[in-house]
Amino acid sequence: MTGLKEIEDKARGLGCKVLKDVPMSLYTSFKIGGPCDLMVSPNSAEALSQLLRMCREMETPVILMGNGTNLLVSDKGIRGVVFRICDGFSELCLKDENTVICGAGVPLSKLCHFASKHSLSGLEFAYGIPGFAGGAVYMNAGAYGGEMKDVVIKTRHIDMDGNIGEFTNDELSLSYRHSVYQENGYAIISLEIGLQKGNREEIKAKMDELMNCRITKQPLDLPSCGSVFKRPVGCYAAALIEECGLKGYTIGGAQVSVKHCGFIVNIGGATCSDVLKLIEHIKAVVKEKTNVELECEVKYIGN
Repeated sequence: MTGLKEIEDKARGLGCKVLKDVPMSLYTSFKIGGPCDLMVSPNSAEALSQLLRMCREMETPVILMGNGTNLLVSDKGIRGVVFRICDGFSELCLKDENTVICGAGVPLSKLCHFASKHSLSGLEFAYGIPGFAGGAVYMNAGAYGGEMKDVVIKTRHIDMDGNIGEFTNDELSLSYRHSVYQENGYAIISLEIGLQKGNREEIKAKMDELMNCRITKQPLDLPSCGSVFKRPVGCYAAALIEECGLKGYTIGGAQVSVKHCGFIVNIGGATCSDVLKLIEHIKAVVKEKTNVELECEVKYIGN
């Protein structure tokens, strides 16, 4: 592909980690996905800015990812450059007594522990949600009555021309599993979180309680991408899927979890094709039996 060698050389020259033809199955929680042409882990905002600008000028396709916990990647892999926003965006500090500055590559679990350590409440809901902070904003991740919308003050990002900017909470268009970044494709690089002073022991107890709920109810022992479908109005996707008799339904190595029907799990050797076929089957059966149209939450990346 035109420009890949130049982008690779530029990334190495900037000190970024570069991998070629690496299987995406190694970088997604589903353990599924063919090879990408080039994976770059930028070591700074400036490096990412230069590389995104270069990709734009060379018309090289770009995919942005964090920890890969909500991605289903094609068995054929990804053409172009995958930018993995991770170690180069790991800042985590207090701006003031109630505000946390967090890099997009910080794991949510680490952010939650940091808040708890400083007796800051408001992020307990996020403890146990897999993925990085940037991805949590991208998806407006939420659970147990809370969501990122409740705590994000503002974000910083880089657009595809390499310009650094920021959005306030009101500009983020945060709604159920949605943010403005799903439309504009900008790379989130950091976020500012507003929390409230609380009791450290009570915060930790709430985090432990919610984690125990996850362990008890979710199939955390098998590769998955979390909840596959968005919550329909007035009901729950998992309940509908179970009601339709699909618990344990299997196509290839992909299975409707017997522990939580909202999850599709990789029971061994699942392909992207297996998962897509299973998703379509679930949607068709649920539509036929309940007249509810399920909408996918997982992000599919294909060619």
